[in-house]
Amino acid sequence: MTKHVNVTWLQKKQFVGIGGSKRSVVMSGQDEENAIGVSPSEMLLLGLAGCSAYDVVGILEKKKATLTGLEVKVTAEQEADPPWPYRQIHLEYIVRGRGLTDKNVGDAIHLSESKYCSVAATVRPTAEITTSFQIIPEE
Repeated sequence: MTKHVNVTWLQKKQFVGIGGSKRSVVMSGQDEENAIGVSPSEMLLLGLAGCSAYDVVGILEKKKATLTGLEVKVTAEQEADPPWPYRQIHLEYIVRGRGLTDKNVGDAIHLSESKYCSVAATVRPTAEITTSFQIIPEE
């Protein structure tokens, strides 16, 4: 499967990325004053969290759990020297809903990280990915 995306320079150190779906995102450098977008390295973390969240929602729905909310908070450590690769990434899932158990949430996260999430598969060889979760039951 081949994917095609495009990045175009706007001005200063600001860029627009357009995906194959024709949806766009604005990127800029982390140290840019008045930056209007997220940095490319933050984009990687957002991609990881989004990819996994997508999987977790789908898996829990198949398990007949009723989700009312999902948030993924990411904490990451980069090396101090260029090219500043990520070495440790932690994803904390906050899951709200009915019919959620430690087992079904834990299994969904594990399946996403180990089997379905292409971003995790790409990042895993260079960065340690850890996860935790909390369930907020709703009636």
